[in-house]
Amino acid sequence: MVGTWLAARQEAPDLTEREVRDALYRLDPLWHELFPAEQAQIVRALVERVVVGPAGADIRLRVEGLAGLVRDLGATAPETLSAAA
Repeated sequence: MVGTWLAARQEAPDLTEREVRDALYRLDPLWHELFPAEQAQIVRALVERVVVGPAGADIRLRVEGLAGLVRDLGATAPETLSAAA
């Protein structure tokens, strides 16, 4: 969680750890409600590159995608998300 926050702060320095945490928690219940195309769009916005090797996978995230996701999900009121679930 802290790594995600630190990465997102590069794009949005005023972003708090709590905002990042809340946005990621809001995404979880929504994920299964999204169409596959919407899920793919979010993944493309967040993931820059994936390298798979013998030692594991290295996933490079798009900083601007993280900040954008936090802003988008932060603009969604929690009660709206509860009603959608």
